[in-house]
Formats: sequence, structure tokens, C-alpha cells
Amino acid sequence: MRKIVAAFFVSLDGVVEAPQDWHFPYFNEELGEAVGSQAAGADTMLLGRRTYEEFAAYWPHQTTAEDPLADQMNNTPKLVVSSTLDKLDWQNTTVIRDNVVEELTKLKQQPGKNISISGSATLVRSLLRDNLLDELLLLVHPIVVGSGQRLFPDGTDQQPLKLVDSKTFSTGVLSLTYEPAA
Repeated sequence: MRKIVAAFFVSLDGVVEAPQDWHFPYFNEELGEAVGSQAAGADTMLLGRRTYEEFAAYWPHQTTAEDPLADQMNNTPKLVVSSTLDKLDWQNTTVIRDNVVEELTKLKQQPGKNISISGSATLVRSLLRDNLLDELLLLVHPIVVGSGQRLFPDGTDQQPLKLVDSKTFSTGVLSLTYEPAA
């Protein structure tokens, strides 16, 4: 059975928004390997609408010469969970508008690699609540950002998780992999 795996760059104070503004000083070969491993283990991307719109504005205009991930990002099938998205500007994209739990449950039962999520905090919280998220990879950076969207803001329901893997990178970034505890 396929797994839905979410990965986030996160600050010590829980911020996941705009990692391009604070993440790069900590990027090294170890972190690149972790990100590359997660991408290689997946054959489908799952995105919320806002993350899709950000990615669709950037990736279709990139080449492999400009960014080694360009081909993978552009050629991988993408699923967007949205009831409001009306225009698909990025190749290989399908929208899931209704029956999200049912559709993703069916998709997890099909053969294939993992289904990866990068960003899309609102979607990840709903998948965790609906018992659809199988793994959560947090790449915790040793920086306090101070403001921005948090992965789990105040008011988030309790959800027990269990740590299944951890690594410390030379830059001080912690790689923490969690699964639902229940």
C-alpha cells in the first residue's frame, strides 16, 4: 500500500511559511540528501491550492540547468485538493474537489511509490485529522523566525505521533520522522 508522506522545512518556533527566506543558510549535502530521498520515494505529488499556485508560478519556467529538480517537479503527476481552483496551468495536474478522503484512500490502495506533500500545511492538518497521513518529516532549522504560518497553530486538535527516525545534520538541522501513534 502506498503512503502519504509530508515534509516541511520548519523553524524552532514552528513556522513553515516562506522557508526560502530563512532555510538556505542551513542547506548542505546532508539536507539535500534527505530532500532528494523523499522525492525519489514518491511518484505523485499532493498539494493544497495555495502551494499549487506558488509552485505552478515557478516550476514550469525552470529547466534542469537552472534547477536540478525541474524535470522531476514538472513531470511528476500532481493532485491538488481544492474546491476553488478553476485553472490548471501546470502539466500533469488533476484536481480533487469532492470526496477527498474517499479519493485519497483509493489512491493509497493503488500500486506505486509514496504520495509526497511539500508545504500545504492546511491540507496536512486535515489529512492527519482524517487518519490519511502516514508519515511526517520535519526538517527543524535552528532559527526562530518570529512570525508566519505555523504547521500547528493554536486551536489545532491533539494528535499523538510517534518518532520513528531522527538525525542531526552538521548545520544543526534536525531531521525528525513521525508516524501517527494510533
